[in-house]
Amino acid sequence: MSKSLFAVGLVSLLAACAVQPPKQVDYTAFKNSKPHSILVLPPVSEATDVNAGNGVLAQVTYPLAEAGYYVLPVSLVSETFKQNGLTTANDIHAVAPAKLRQIFGADAALYIDINKYGVSYQVFDSVATVSVTARLVDLRNNTELWTGTGYASSAENDNNNNNGLLVQLIAAAIKQVVNKVSDAAYPVAGVADQRLLEAGRFNGILYGPRSPKYGTD
Repeated sequence: MSKSLFAVGLVSLLAACAVQPPKQVDYTAFKNSKPHSILVLPPVSEATDVNAGNGVLAQVTYPLAEAGYYVLPVSLVSETFKQNGLTTANDIHAVAPAKLRQIFGADAALYIDINKYGVSYQVFDSVATVSVTARLVDLRNNTELWTGTGYASSAENDNNNNNGLLVQLIAAAIKQVVNKVSDAAYPVAGVADQRLLEAGRFNGILYGPRSPKYGTD
């Protein structure tokens, strides 16, 4: 085989590997479990922003409810943990699933980890970024039913390329101050939560029993 043919074949092989779709999630355990109610635990956060946990937790109920599940009220859940001396997300995540089932009666629990949350200053912009991962666990038998990820950034729709250099620098500095004061990552967290927990998307959470699309995925 000539060098040119070998090079063409290698390029074709690399191109084929590059466009391979993500592996399909195995939903066997999820479909067998048929959870009706979900307990959302306070997220464990790797982010330095103190608003991260509350910012993500406050916006997970809506997409789960839209997907067709009953979600235990997060404020009631938080207060119950406090009354039992559990005030940190790490301690709460360490509670045995059987104990969570005994206390709350939920079929499954959602464990969320926050990888990124907050505003970062860049040369020509100030960007709010949120990245979350989650896993759904059956509290009746401690079986992992599903895992997923969600990501969102305020830079997704930004376009400052037509502005002058000085204008961009000033705008970025002002935006950074405003974002810090107003917790600009909060609405971005809502988008990340939606992408994480929206039913019907590829490798997303299955539709729940309260959805008219239940059992179609």
